[in-house]
Amino acid sequence: MPAALSPLDQAILNEVSTRWSIIARNNQRPPEGDWNFWLILAGRGFGKTRTGAEWVCEIAKTHPGTRIACIAPTAADARDIMTEGESGILAVSPLNNKPLYEPSKRRITWKNGSMATLYSAEEPNRLRGPQHEFMWCDELAAWKYPETWDMALFGLRLGDHPRACITTTPRPTKLVKGVMKDPSCVVVRGSTYENRDNLAPSFFETIIKKYEGTRLGRQELNAEILEDVDGALWTRDMIDRCRIMRDDIPEIVRIVVAIDPAVTSGEDSAETGIIVVGLGKDGFGYVIQDCSLTASPLGWATKGVMAYKKHIADRIIGEANNGGDLIETIIRSVDPSVSYKKVYASHGKTIRAEPIAALYEQGRIRHVGSFPELEDQLCEWVQGDKSPDRLDALVWGLTEIMPIGSDDSRFMMSMR
Repeated sequence: MPAALSPLDQAILNEVSTRWSIIARNNQRPPEGDWNFWLILAGRGFGKTRTGAEWVCEIAKTHPGTRIACIAPTAADARDIMTEGESGILAVSPLNNKPLYEPSKRRITWKNGSMATLYSAEEPNRLRGPQHEFMWCDELAAWKYPETWDMALFGLRLGDHPRACITTTPRPTKLVKGVMKDPSCVVVRGSTYENRDNLAPSFFETIIKKYEGTRLGRQELNAEILEDVDGALWTRDMIDRCRIMRDDIPEIVRIVVAIDPAVTSGEDSAETGIIVVGLGKDGFGYVIQDCSLTASPLGWATKGVMAYKKHIADRIIGEANNGGDLIETIIRSVDPSVSYKKVYASHGKTIRAEPIAALYEQGRIRHVGSFPELEDQLCEWVQGDKSPDRLDALVWGLTEIMPIGSDDSRFMMSMR
């Protein structure tokens, strides 16, 4: 039986097993090439802090006497996360190269003379005088004052090739978008899911389940930059306010499957929008399922009939402007017993969509879970753009079941 390891030997073994050069994923390694800014847009739990801290330690080791700026949204963040955190500079420093940390001086110093100074993005003037060869900027999207970035760049002027590593959860701020557009910036993306093995199972069981697919989840977990479009009838905040979980659905008194068909098939064909919506006993409209797909006419008709049967729907609604009676013929070839109604677009899309968007604003529509592709279409479409098929199907379905304008008689009849 092998002898027990000494505490020192065990510490060395632990260090080797967690050595960054071995365990780092490809998108956590510095990019190759002639770049000035390495922008890591990643979700919560991706390992952004570990990546930045490891980069700083490697820079300090390989560039003796270098000067590094470590900038966080607040002074507390610079101390508690970048420096003293469980993935911060002190924690990831190897045993044979532990730096001296002087909190009162906001300074970290290595034996070879390399030095990192901590800064708060809330105090841009502190960066007016100091000069640096390298910077680690954490959570750039949360910086209160954009001028902090300007002051930091003015000081990034030492050495042969000053560089900055930027780690942040993405938000569509002017500062983040500006850095992304810089031709000397390499953008790396990553999601929370990539680091799942190192995160608590309860995190995925609770947080992921709650936020997956929502705007906040897509931003904080998937690292997507989501922007509202000027002139769009829907906003992401509007939709998020209308979101509920499946367990919260009330009694549904009517369900329809709305289809906005593509009459051709192939790789270049448009999608067929297939949206299932319901009218609750509470008078609210509920978006229940998005079954949209790219398929042949027989393929989307089959999908629509399957949704009709699965949800025990009252009717299939089909737009007849593009395909006419052919649509009903295809659907009835799949199942002749379905209840079908064809609708015609006698007005422009904006006129049809505005009343539905107004129902969202009033809080009378609920999304049961998340529908990323549909919600992207809603929030990105403006008048004059190409017709989005999921949006069209949604509008047809909700127009069928919801009272719009003064025509409340359908609502009253449906409640009887």
